Amino acid sequence: MDIQLAVDNAKCIKCGKCIKVCPSRIFEWSSNGNCRSVKVENVQSCIKCGHCAAVCRAMAIKHSLFPPEKVHPVDYGALPTPEQVMLLCKARRSNRALVSKEVPQEFIDKILETANAAPTASNLQQLEYTVVTSQDKITAIIEFVLDYFASMVRLLENPLLKPLLKRVLGDGAYRYVGVFQRIREAYKKGDDQILRGAKCVVFIHAPRSSRFADADANLAYQNGSLMAESLGVSQIYTGFVCTAAKKGKGRLERILGIDPTRRIVAGMALGMAEFRYPNFIDREPLKANII
Repeated sequence: MDIQLAVDNAKCIKCGKCIKVCPSRIFEWSSNGNCRSVKVENVQSCIKCGHCAAVCRAMAIKHSLFPPEKVHPVDYGALPTPEQVMLLCKARRSNRALVSKEVPQEFIDKILETANAAPTASNLQQLEYTVVTSQDKITAIIEFVLDYFASMVRLLENPLLKPLLKRVLGDGAYRYVGVFQRIREAYKKGDDQILRGAKCVVFIHAPRSSRFADADANLAYQNGSLMAESLGVSQIYTGFVCTAAKKGKGRLERILGIDPTRRIVAGMALGMAEFRYPNFIDREPLKANII
């Protein structure tokens, strides 16, 4: 799609902020005698980030992707204080004590919108989301993970391969063998230790060819996780699920009907918490070097 981009010089206040913020250096000063104005060059280099429209107080940027109805003023006075942001970050904690209540759709929508607001490398915005609320699909996810790790345990415990695998992989690979066996036995007794009874699972996926999918998904996950915390929704990182998905050769994507050209990068299990933590715990002292 061709981008139409221009500066309305009748509105432009010549502040030069669009020149300073554009990552593609599309805007530059133009002089005509004693008159200076902003001109646009190499529009094809635009990465569609919207920085120019967001920074222009005079609304002088005419960008086909960001018409006036998509540009909104920021009320900085309405933002949370630094202390409130710090408290939210310190209060955020996985809570695996969930009730059977469904996660309200409006909460899910806010979590997704917040995740989608995260920055992405080169503003490619390649992330998409699959929201699973069907109990049958949730059961299929759990059984996929259990099957995958059962196959890994069989491989690790193979008497012919075990001596070699121990030398190659080390003891670290074997410390989870007992864990996976206990998880499988617990599931047989009705105790789900994979998704912990979550009523909703959000998967973040990206094109298999994406070089920046992991970093982009981490940013999106953190945004969504903090919104979930503010809503009182428990969020649990699906580490076992994502590990199995990564090694599963597209099987989980097929179970969920995700385009085979895409891969799951991150996942978040959501549920309504039985209670909220009344305290936060200090982390280990900050380790940082100032150079």
